[in-house]
Amino acid sequence: MAKVILEHLKRKFNNVTAIEDISFEIPDGEFWVLVGPSGCGKSTILRTIAGLETITSGKLFIGDRLMNDIPARQRDVAMVFQNYALYPHMTVAQNIAFGMEMRKVNPKMIQERVKTVARSLSLEHLLDRKPKQLSGGQQQRVALGRAIARQPQLFLLDEPLSNLDAQLRDDTRAELKQLHQQLGITTIYVTHDQVEAMTLADQIVVLNQGKIQQIGEPQSVYTLPANQMVATFLGNPPMNILSAIYRGDNFDIGGQLLAIPKDLRQRLRLSSGQRVNLGIRPEHIKISNSEVNLQQSKLLVEVKLIEPLGRETLIRVGLFDSLGLLNVQVAGIVRSHPGDNLNLQLDMNQLCVFNPSTGERMFPIF
Repeated sequence: MAKVILEHLKRKFNNVTAIEDISFEIPDGEFWVLVGPSGCGKSTILRTIAGLETITSGKLFIGDRLMNDIPARQRDVAMVFQNYALYPHMTVAQNIAFGMEMRKVNPKMIQERVKTVARSLSLEHLLDRKPKQLSGGQQQRVALGRAIARQPQLFLLDEPLSNLDAQLRDDTRAELKQLHQQLGITTIYVTHDQVEAMTLADQIVVLNQGKIQQIGEPQSVYTLPANQMVATFLGNPPMNILSAIYRGDNFDIGGQLLAIPKDLRQRLRLSSGQRVNLGIRPEHIKISNSEVNLQQSKLLVEVKLIEPLGRETLIRVGLFDSLGLLNVQVAGIVRSHPGDNLNLQLDMNQLCVFNPSTGERMFPIF
């Protein structure tokens, strides 16, 4: 096991910069997730740590050892790919054992580790099968087993669950978290799936266009996004963004006045007439039975689409000035229909304010 340190890491492909000035330190034994949209550089960072990409500039340490010029085979890392990369002519047992055999581990120890890993991943009854005889989920567990059996100092996982169906992805994600708790091996996990990021990570690194947008604990990043990109990327459905003008006592949102509680006005530090973007999560909006008035933090909207999800309902509503759709997430069943008008009560204590020019969060300020 080892800590991982990236210092001003940069990777260029000809004239294209894939990652730029990436710096962070992962403590020994923690599970970090790199998350972001396609093309943000997360897989390039992982491959650079693995030694599959050359560092253009900056430094990479695994443990206390500088890794810039160390070949991949000497880095003592195990990588699990999206496509599993199993050897089709080998059995499950042989696939799990392969890495250890290449490192000349004692045959008796190899046999013991294969059995132990197979037991932990519920693969004991599949040890004599070949990959083509396995389901996608079973193949993924074999790939994980091969990495675990090596007992590396670092795990690197590149979207390992993306090829699985929804239920199997949930089950395997839980197994992954449980395995990390048991093994305690430093793990770096790449995904574009925010649910995986939120549920697995000790810390999340949100990336966009090759740069770090925010690093923090999942709930902290979700609650207090550093900028509008993070706010709209994390969360399903994403945070609603409303263009508004600050009027002192209220926000003017397309002609509707959203009253601002007095204690919040004192903390906003905005100038009258200033344009801002307001961010509010769908779960922080409620349907109100009372009429909209200037003393309340409410908006009048029109129902566009209703999506029942069982224990909750997602309602997509439109403001009357065609500013786009808002997502509202409420518990239980909603007895509304497209075309109905609703009064929405916003929880102003959960409001984020962003600079419309830079996207940076202006409020809350800590």
